[in-house]
Amino acid sequence: MESRIVKIEDLVLTGRTVCLEPIGLHHVDGLLAAATADPSLYKWTVVPQTREAMQTYVETAIALREAGTGLAFATIRKEDGGVIGSTRFFDMERWNWPSGRGRHGNPHPDVSEIGYTWLTRSAVRTAANTEAKLMMLGHAFEVWQMVRVCLHTDARNEQSRAAMERIGCKFEGILRSHRMASDFIPRDSARYSIIASEWPAAKQRLVNMAAPR
Repeated sequence: MESRIVKIEDLVLTGRTVCLEPIGLHHVDGLLAAATADPSLYKWTVVPQTREAMQTYVETAIALREAGTGLAFATIRKEDGGVIGSTRFFDMERWNWPSGRGRHGNPHPDVSEIGYTWLTRSAVRTAANTEAKLMMLGHAFEVWQMVRVCLHTDARNEQSRAAMERIGCKFEGILRSHRMASDFIPRDSARYSIIASEWPAAKQRLVNMAAPR
């Protein structure tokens, strides 16, 4: 059987207005400034609000990348190079394909989740999030040739759930007491996914949403 270790390359994704760079310690100050601009935005997401917490956040993300299970990005505004948030691939998994079957020999992950996404106040309701999703999903399905990408959110977060449905994500169900919520209670998570055959339609929706107005 082939190794199930995921090989994660140094991946930079560049779009029209934003660039996604693998998160590093040099991003800590920029991430902290972005996160503390308006903490009230993060009702449903845990976003570090102190330098110590942000340093730990970044160090943990780096460790997950080195372990081959996650790839976190700093979201960078192309216009001025400012850090405006973060997003990531996580729970990346490579299936143990037998020789001659399926994706045997493909070193990239078969499935992943996308999440831990947050933006600073000035980037909310801009094309930043749509463009980031377009680049990440495009890389997942078109370069890594993944078979499935999952997204989930706090079941109470109606805005996030509507946004997932808008781009064509399919609702899979509720994961009960799935993780600790941002208000420190057991969180029910609404789980969505896109599979490879659904990507072309979802891509067109994202392209249309990200187009300059």
